[in-house]
Order: sequence, then structure tokens, then C-alpha cells
Amino acid sequence: MAPFYIEQEKFLLSVDCIILGFTKGKLYLLVSKRKFEPLKNQDTLMGGFLRSDEDLEETVSRVLYEYTGIKDVYMEQVGTYGNIHRDEGERVVSIAYYALINLELFDDELCKIHNARWEELDKVGKLIFDHNQMLEDTIAILRRKAATQPLGFNLLPEKFTLPQLQSLYEAIYQNSLDKRNFRKKILEMDILEKQDDKDKSNSKRGAFYYKFNKEKYDRLLQKGYYFSL
Repeated sequence: MAPFYIEQEKFLLSVDCIILGFTKGKLYLLVSKRKFEPLKNQDTLMGGFLRSDEDLEETVSRVLYEYTGIKDVYMEQVGTYGNIHRDEGERVVSIAYYALINLELFDDELCKIHNARWEELDKVGKLIFDHNQMLEDTIAILRRKAATQPLGFNLLPEKFTLPQLQSLYEAIYQNSLDKRNFRKKILEMDILEKQDDKDKSNSKRGAFYYKFNKEKYDRLLQKGYYFSL
């Protein structure tokens, strides 16, 4: 390859992943201890450097699979972070992505391998560099988009109850939602398929399971329908 840009400075490019999961009515962030200097053993997001033979999203997919064991994870770019002094080790520009995963698919053994843990979102402490800002920006995006896009279903198992769904949105918005209004709104969208079986873990009467019908939602979207909560 001809050295067209030989006179230009070169920098490192990394990706950082804000990996979110949901269980027992709470949102969790996957955090690990940094394996190398600078700031070794301090809490960090999951990340990695862009390789010369990778497209950007290939790098993100590789990092997500390495730390979660899940392929085809829902992910979306948060933004680019390029403050000159953001990384104490080198001039590094980072592109942040958030990922929403179903914790039932998560490989717990990977926490041991990467010295990682799931931290309740409201208990996350100091992260390295500008990772707290990345997390803050992610939550702002998630709260905004959750009202107009069915992002939340990526955090749930394939089958879920309406109480589980409501507790997820309450966790996202950090606010209580009226049960009757929430159920009326979500069922009127006609994008959930009611199942024959129930979850009876919390009561004898139980709560019916539902599934999100993405194909139906996509067809409705093409006709001008939009998700609204």
C-alpha cells in the first residue's frame, strides 16, 4: 500500500462496550478489573483495540462475544470520546457502544476468566478514564429510545410476564408506572403473543407468559406504526 498519509500522526483506536443486563427488577452493568497498566486492577468497561483486518463493528462483536459468549447481540453506538488526556497510557480515541443482553444466555464462567462481575446500575462506582461518562450517556440514550422503540425486549428472556416487562421499564426510567395504564398501552400495540403457560413462582394464580413478535412489529413499522410507551 502506498504511504499516502506518511506525514500524518497516528493514534490508537479502541472500542468500549457498556454491556447491560436485567434480572430481578434491576439493571446491571458488566464490569471487570483492568488487567494491565495504567490503572491496573481498577474497575473498567469491557473493551479492545481495533485490529488492522477488522471493520469497526467486527471489533465490537468480537469484544462482546469474548466477554459474554453471546453472538448477534443488540448493540448501538453511543459516541466517540477523544479528549487528548482521556487515557493516561497513550493517545487513544475510543468509540463506545452499548449492548443489551438476555442474562439467561450469559456464560457465567466468563466472569471468572475476565475477573468480571455484574454490578447493580445504581451502585456502579468509579470507573477508569471517561467510562462513567460513557455509562451516563448510554443511560440517557436508553431512556429516550425505550419510549419509542422496543429496545427493552432485548433484555428479557424469550418468554416473559407483563409484571417482568413493567419492572424492566421501571428500572430503565427509575420510576414507578401505573399497572393498569402500562398493560393497556402495551397490549393495545398488539405485538405480544400470549402463551398458554404461566409463571407461578410468585403466586398460585400465576401470570401468563408472553413473547415479543418482532416480525409483526417490523411489518407494522413499514405501514407507519410506531412503538410508544
